[in-house]
Amino acid sequence: MMEMPQPREEHAFLNRLVGRWQVSAAEMSDGSDWVETVRSLHGIWFLAEGQGRMPNGQEATTQLTLGHDGRTGKYTGSWIGSMMEHMWVYEGELSADGQSLSLYTNGPSFGDPAVMQDYREQITFTDDDTRVFTSSARQPDGSWNEFMRAEYRRLS
Repeated sequence: MMEMPQPREEHAFLNRLVGRWQVSAAEMSDGSDWVETVRSLHGIWFLAEGQGRMPNGQEATTQLTLGHDGRTGKYTGSWIGSMMEHMWVYEGELSADGQSLSLYTNGPSFGDPAVMQDYREQITFTDDDTRVFTSSARQPDGSWNEFMRAEYRRLS
């Protein structure tokens, strides 16, 4: 019989995400705020569902999954959104200070969807009730160009 995993120290960062959040992001919104609800599956997996309006006014829903793989020592996850058909698959690590999670993925370039590009998403806590999410694309010189920033404030 398979043994049930137990939350480890690595899950503590993810547990901080649990709750309802008001999300402000000019790049992905019609000017109104989004709401994201994050829940835990027994402290092992974390599910975040976001709802809001895109810049064109259409309603959109997103789903983020995050966990930690003890075998690889990496954070892992995925992201889907009703505004696109690509599923983003993540692998990442926590910063040395424990305040920022960097998630790396590969997906279609926003400039040319036929070309695949590397991306980095970062979730950074500024305090227990405030966090920032940034998306960056890897440039030809290896640097990262931030193209999206969202501010999260805890509602509950």
